[in-house]
Amino acid sequence: MITLAQVRAALAQRRPREGNAPEARPAAVALVLVEGTPPRGVELLLIKRAQQAGDPWSGQMALPGGRREASDVDLLATAVRETHEETGVVLERTQSLGALDDLVPSAPTLPPVLVRPFVFAVAGAPGHAARPALVTNQEVDRALWVPLERLSDPDVRSDVTFTLRGVERTFPAYRLGDDVVWGMTERILTPFLVLVR
Repeated sequence: MITLAQVRAALAQRRPREGNAPEARPAAVALVLVEGTPPRGVELLLIKRAQQAGDPWSGQMALPGGRREASDVDLLATAVRETHEETGVVLERTQSLGALDDLVPSAPTLPPVLVRPFVFAVAGAPGHAARPALVTNQEVDRALWVPLERLSDPDVRSDVTFTLRGVERTFPAYRLGDDVVWGMTERILTPFLVLVR
């Protein structure tokens, strides 16, 4: 079972690689973690993006986040703001355990963004191991908590094939029932899970 103590220790021992993509717009996502009760262990907040025209990630499973706005003092502020807007979860800068390596989309058809993932540990209601309440906005179809142990299960790992702009492509993925986590979110989660194991 993965614990928050493991996550803290793993992040304390590493420095994230910062990306260099001057043409890309900076963005941030949040890996929001809560210490679940055994045997679930640490749980991660995922969202399913709403179907929206013009959104290249429409309908996909994702981490809360988005592009930096002029009012954000830094990318950590972007992750905090976007998480609150999309899920209702209020994050504090002090809850950040650190950042992961910057990423850019691997498909040239996606917008040029440079994404910095931040990891947060949040507490539920005082005296309980409960998760924070979730209140999604119009950008989010739904939000859910997933145990990191479940993502670590080899039976959840698979490949998924999509036809994108007329070209069939296969990607590594996590299958969570009807939900499929792939693309940039998978590229963030896989090295994170290796790191905290």
